[in-house]
Amino acid sequence: GETEAIWLAKQLNADWLIIDENKGRKVALQLGLSIVGVLGILVKAKQDGYLESLKNTIDNLQTHSNFRLHPDLIANVLRLVGEII
Repeated sequence: GETEAIWLAKQLNADWLIIDENKGRKVALQLGLSIVGVLGILVKAKQDGYLESLKNTIDNLQTHSNFRLHPDLIANVLRLVGEII
């Protein structure tokens, strides 16, 4: 899936490629693509007022999918958006 996403982003001259997988991110950066991960999109949504709780959204992602994040990363992001001190 990442290969197709990278190819499509190049073909469309996309402003951003949403990609989380490390190998795919490295390739995309080498090809000059700007990347953002799911967490980056969620932070922006929280900052723009589209999410009431980033913590609840992350918890739901981890509970209902195979989406995993390191606890330190979660804490840093929640601090960034003011959900924890």
